[in-house]
Amino acid sequence: MSAPFDPRSPADVLALVEAFPLAWVVAREGNAPATPLPLLAECDGDGAIVSLFGHIARRNPLCAALQAAPRALLLFQGPQAYVAPRLVSKPDWGPTWNYAVARFDVRVEFVPDETDAALARLAAHLEAGQAEPWTTARMGARYAQLREHIIAFRAHVEHAHASFKLGQDETPQVFAEILAGHQDRALVDWMRRMRED
Repeated sequence: MSAPFDPRSPADVLALVEAFPLAWVVAREGNAPATPLPLLAECDGDGAIVSLFGHIARRNPLCAALQAAPRALLLFQGPQAYVAPRLVSKPDWGPTWNYAVARFDVRVEFVPDETDAALARLAAHLEAGQAEPWTTARMGARYAQLREHIIAFRAHVEHAHASFKLGQDETPQVFAEILAGHQDRALVDWMRRMRED
């Protein structure tokens, strides 16, 4: 039996990571500062995320920390916002905060031979839908110079947990009132998405 805020399927977690790819990467050991990095999901045949692919600056202290001890925590923050009681007609309804988040405990593997692929895939993902998508080829000789300063990595998922607290526990009337009055359209869209059957 699942909790009310669990994802309905691996597709919910994948959609969150694809829509909000910037994750906080936190080393499990050492004192390296947490670093926000854009990461791309890699899935198994059932659509569950099994690894996250990205790159990091070689001079970032987190890079050395993960090379020494390759365990990390990845934190993805999706839509989130305060939900005020003034949106709801029920007098005894209290304020809350709605959000969608995903957390992954991972083992990091550095894959320097895949650095070009990491950059190309990230650009393709972020430039999708553009009339003239940017590619690394546009940088010319400068690309090779800058590429030397980064390294690709794959974060293999050992444990994952996601929480989608998006009004699933509200009555239909309260839910409809929140949707009608809330100004954060991204949050409202995700609330609708998670309420769909």
